[in-house]
Amino acid sequence: MKSYSELRRLDTLQERYDYLKLNGSVGSTTFGSDRWVNQQFYTLAACRQVRSAVITRDNGCDLGVPDHEIYKGLYIHHMNPLTLEQIRDGDDAILDPEFLITVKHNTHNAIHYGDDSLLSQGPVVRRPGDTKLW
Repeated sequence: MKSYSELRRLDTLQERYDYLKLNGSVGSTTFGSDRWVNQQFYTLAACRQVRSAVITRDNGCDLGVPDHEIYKGLYIHHMNPLTLEQIRDGDDAILDPEFLITVKHNTHNAIHYGDDSLLSQGPVVRRPGDTKLW
């Protein structure tokens, strides 16, 4: 099982992404016709409380990496894929911050589809004589 305790030992966004990526494929269903179950789960008060705690812990930063602030499209990602059975059985792990991390939308998609081109790139390093805007 992947955990926040292990993830925080990794310093860079790339290292954390590599730890979490799932290499899924577009169109693969997680819940299929039972998708409404996990969507309903996310509206529970307990989910909203844990979500706020995780965002605070991660300082609103992508994968909890400092200087990777998220300004739009913030998600809470389950490091270990959530299952219908866990929701149905009330598994405590699905609301445990140890298994959750703050991500932005593109990072979330990168993790699920294994596409690191979706990750944020660092700031452009400027040099004297550099005339290119970006």
